[in-house]
Amino acid sequence: MSLAFARQLRRVVPLTAMLATAATVPAQGTRTRAQMIAAIDSIAESRLKDGRAAGMSIGVVRGNDTLVLKGYGYADLEFDIPTPPRAIYEIGSVTKQFTAAAMLQLGDEGKLSLDDDITKYLPDYPTQGHRITVRRLLDHTSGIKGYTELPKFGAMMMRKLPKDSLVALFKDEKFDFAPGEGMVYNNSAYFLAGLIIEKVSGKSYGDYVKAALFDKAGMPDSRYCSESAITKNKAHGYDMGPQGLQHKAFLDHTYPYAAGSLCSTAGDLIAWNRALHGGKVLSPAAYKELITPGVLNDGTQLRYAKGLSLHSFGGHQAIEHGGGINGYLSSAAWFPDDSAVIVVLVNTAGPVGPDAIAASIAEIVLGKVEPVIKPFTGDLKPFVGTWAGVGRGRQMAIQIAADSGFLTASMAGGPRNTRLRYVGDNTWMMDNARLQFTGPASAPTGLRADVVYGYSVLSKKP
Repeated sequence: MSLAFARQLRRVVPLTAMLATAATVPAQGTRTRAQMIAAIDSIAESRLKDGRAAGMSIGVVRGNDTLVLKGYGYADLEFDIPTPPRAIYEIGSVTKQFTAAAMLQLGDEGKLSLDDDITKYLPDYPTQGHRITVRRLLDHTSGIKGYTELPKFGAMMMRKLPKDSLVALFKDEKFDFAPGEGMVYNNSAYFLAGLIIEKVSGKSYGDYVKAALFDKAGMPDSRYCSESAITKNKAHGYDMGPQGLQHKAFLDHTYPYAAGSLCSTAGDLIAWNRALHGGKVLSPAAYKELITPGVLNDGTQLRYAKGLSLHSFGGHQAIEHGGGINGYLSSAAWFPDDSAVIVVLVNTAGPVGPDAIAASIAEIVLGKVEPVIKPFTGDLKPFVGTWAGVGRGRQMAIQIAADSGFLTASMAGGPRNTRLRYVGDNTWMMDNARLQFTGPASAPTGLRADVVYGYSVLSKKP
């Protein structure tokens, strides 16, 4: 199932974007507008020149100034068709913020409450003795097993079956944890959210989103994706295989659904961010709910809200989300302190990460931020070892080592031996991941791994 949907929707904050702590000091940028545009062009072109991706679209707006809104590379490699200005991409999990906004709109209308049990709308769903609120679907804390992590989903994703066939795939799976006890990124939860939207609104998910969100925000080129329809200006999707770029693996859009089946453009996503964060989509109370991070049962505050994450991006505070689906990767970030939007869409599921590009653009446009690193003067040995616990589809394991007076960390699927930055209170940063050891420094008893798109409580392996 190479580069299939089950892998591409495993959205974890990439360990390439710099994260600043609250004590960071931004350096003032000295580039002129023309120099900023040239630098952005150079970043895009450098990522494409060696054939690691077919093409991309970038949109950058700061205040009322549109610095860049253009396509790079190719929308079609076989016919050498350059990426058009209004190229359409499958945006994967960027879809989730639209789903969350739709739920909050319906809440404003009194048609649902985030504190309702999901069985109020899905009475036949087996909760296995748990009370699952609508809220827990939107912040990934429901504990429901994610279908994209189930091996048996691979055989289903190329067949067109009723939606309840997918629900049947995961509904009886053992929960990862009791609702509110942890956070594991969860596409099953957003699939159920889409069913609730349809039940409450009386419309299909695609029709509701178009009328209530796309039309309201001024997004004429956005739509629910189709694996069969002919769509003008749609960039073809590619996957990176062993021999280089190839046509993307097939995926029926019955399944990404409210978790990842929307298509859009860089221009439309800029319009969406300006409308959403400018008060044109949700009431003030609903908007506040949308961007308020979730809270676990023990009071732990997450850095993920509802279809959006809140953290430092490229060194600047951002409200953002990204996506990955067969053939496409995406990143869309709003920078509230600067009224800025950065959107990067890539028509290749491969090594060219849009988050890293967006972070580099943020440094160019908003100024570079240098993180402040605190000294750790204690003994590092008690922290060394393998720490493991519940992860996404498999156990999360972090190998901590000591090297030349610093801690380093290695994560499965991520960089090896990454040097950590100490920020105080037995807490280290691994780029965007926050690793906080609990208990005394002389004998830590646990490790809380906050990777923004997931939160796991780990224990040390003997």
